[in-house]
Amino acid sequence: MVSAVEMAVNPKKRVFLALVLFSAIVTAVLLFFVWKVTYLGFEAISQFLPAAFGFLVFGAIVFLFAGELAIVLAILGMPLPKILYFWSWKAINFLFPFAVGLGRILNIPREKVEQSFVAVNNALVKQHHVKVPSERLLILTPHCLQLDTCPRKITRNIENCQQCGGCCVGGLLGLCHKYHMHFVVATGGTLARQMVAKARPKAIIAVACERDLTSGIQDVFPIPVIAIFNERPFGPCFNTRVSIDKVEEAIRLLSEDLPEEVSA
Repeated sequence: MVSAVEMAVNPKKRVFLALVLFSAIVTAVLLFFVWKVTYLGFEAISQFLPAAFGFLVFGAIVFLFAGELAIVLAILGMPLPKILYFWSWKAINFLFPFAVGLGRILNIPREKVEQSFVAVNNALVKQHHVKVPSERLLILTPHCLQLDTCPRKITRNIENCQQCGGCCVGGLLGLCHKYHMHFVVATGGTLARQMVAKARPKAIIAVACERDLTSGIQDVFPIPVIAIFNERPFGPCFNTRVSIDKVEEAIRLLSEDLPEEVSA
């Protein structure tokens, strides 16, 4: 019988958690080594400098491991103060490049590390029980969801979509109308950041590939993001798709004021 811990920390999450933990250990060892190497030099300047620098090193090490512990506890469903969620995210963002580099050394594909990062992110948002008004909830998707032969310009005005059913955009726009929320389509990371800054959402449902989701989650922090991978039956960045059901599930998870006709 599978234990609750094994179910909560599933294999997809374990990849990133293990890499982050190992990265934290390596970073702690390096920080300690730096302190030891600089000890005599600092002591020659002032007898207080080694202790002061040592205190900073110790604080950094505590920050890294406390962040990792907070992530695991949150995923396991333990109630945590808001400050610990913020702390854990700071640790994640700091250690993510190290985790990717370590994954490369261990021959773990970057895509797998990014998938694990997204799984951990979604778990943290769900465990934090984020709830926002529907009008402050934003669906953010890439332009490649639109059918390549469609003549409608939807990046500046999503209402230009005719909801013909030829791609997923119409279904997402239908959800936007149903739940009275915002929906934007971006052609790239720069435009996506501009749209987020303009909409000023309190939470985001993002659809994209692993790379864009990973960078986007870090770019918009501390805004909570539920990330959903797009489907790429024709390859990357071309006529991609997304499960409308998964997006609606995310809306129901994050929205605090579901319309009466759909709240049942």
